[in-house]
Amino acid sequence: MDRDLIINSNSSGVDIALLEDKYLVELTKEKSNKKYSVGDVYLGKVKKLMPGLNAAFVNVGYEKDAFLHYLDLGPQVRSLIKFTKLASAGKIPNVPLSDFRLEPDIEKTGKISDIFSVNQPILVQIAKEPISTKGPRISSEISFAGRYLVLVPLADRISVSQKIRSLEERKRLKRLIKSIKPNNFGVIVRTASENKLVADLDADLKDLLSKWDIIANKLNKAEPPTKIVSELDRTSAILRDHLNESFNNIHVDDAALADEVRIFIKQIAPEKAGIVKHYSGAKPIFEHFGVDKQIKNSFGKIVTIKSGVYLIIEQTEAMHTIDVNSGHRVNKEKNQESNSLEVNLEAATEIARQMRLRDIGGIIVVDFIDMTQAKHRRELYQRLKDEMAKDKAKHSILPPSKFGLVQITRQRVRPAMNIQILEKCPVCNGTGESKAAILIIDEIENNLQYLLQEQNEKNITLMVHPFVHAQLTIGFPSVRMKWMWRYKQRIIIKPSASHHFLEYHFFNSKNDELKM
Repeated sequence: MDRDLIINSNSSGVDIALLEDKYLVELTKEKSNKKYSVGDVYLGKVKKLMPGLNAAFVNVGYEKDAFLHYLDLGPQVRSLIKFTKLASAGKIPNVPLSDFRLEPDIEKTGKISDIFSVNQPILVQIAKEPISTKGPRISSEISFAGRYLVLVPLADRISVSQKIRSLEERKRLKRLIKSIKPNNFGVIVRTASENKLVADLDADLKDLLSKWDIIANKLNKAEPPTKIVSELDRTSAILRDHLNESFNNIHVDDAALADEVRIFIKQIAPEKAGIVKHYSGAKPIFEHFGVDKQIKNSFGKIVTIKSGVYLIIEQTEAMHTIDVNSGHRVNKEKNQESNSLEVNLEAATEIARQMRLRDIGGIIVVDFIDMTQAKHRRELYQRLKDEMAKDKAKHSILPPSKFGLVQITRQRVRPAMNIQILEKCPVCNGTGESKAAILIIDEIENNLQYLLQEQNEKNITLMVHPFVHAQLTIGFPSVRMKWMWRYKQRIIIKPSASHHFLEYHFFNSKNDELKM
């Protein structure tokens, strides 16, 4: 599989498009002034305890307090509180974490009121960005992700990604990590570490350990709420998580940003530094590589697939719903069951892509076309699982129900990507229906009567759409003539092709518009 990363730098931030075999699969917009990104570490202050929810609201500086549930505390939260208190008092630099005495783990069924008190400082990490009217979701189980490893301070376990299948390789990696990691640090070995040398793993581990040292130093005399450590920007995070031998090119339209990306790649994968290329063409970079066209075709309520199959994607407060429609795709040589299977399999591939592209999270319910044979439903389920396996976000898929519905949950850490490609019609205001011409004429006369009799305006000019102009001026007696007889005034009516059907404006003798 060929992968290309297209990076568009603009005044508001950076837009990042990931192409797989020239097909847009991920789109990220990173604002230059964005705060509260997933992975950022804050020194917060407990604002309110909610015993009924077994949770707390923590002030991290956002307009809405962050939400911290008891299950997100981590077993070593008492050790974290102790460490934070000592570091804030400036007593930690002389005591490395490897010599730090850990407190006992908290109980899984405990109460948050036994752990925290109001106004207590606490070190937390953003787990989910602010979404809609909600503040950030946070965790006190701090972790730092590198290219090969994830470091978990105040823990002592070593775990290996389940995607590494070889038992011998799993044992080798565990043995290597155990030999290089300090005490009181847990490590999760990522899939990218498979078959890597100990020097690569050690360099990654040292880089992650330096972040914890930064926290220890910055906590000294820090006042909550304040940011302690920032996660990588989305460009670097995508490169860290996705960069492999399948990457062909990284095109960047800003020279300075291209240099930054090149320096970052030299740190994590020196052999791939040559794939970074500065784009300086006349066309916008997204237009040149066909990203703009794919965005227009891929976003919106209705998504059409090449064969004529189309999806209807809608978002409610509780979930996303996706309806699969066959459109005009019908193979007359096959029966209904076979046609339904083909349509559903094709739709499953596009649905998996849409979830990655829009970064849809939470609950997703898909209404596939009904199939009567169990083997076809199993084939659809397997296709969806295979396509979703390409997705880095955690997800869970249930088999099709007896109603033909497939339920999916997908990790939600950021607001879903929503690009407006449609505008609301100024005539019908999005309803699909407009007022009848007779009603428009009545509405115009009511406003005309008000201007002439209540405002005592003289020599009024009315600008309308040409069709409405014809309705008012053609015939004997015309509507305009009736108005002049009724109000004893001359009324000028002019057509304007730039007006939409229901649009009209009144002007006085000085050509000033009369506002209603």
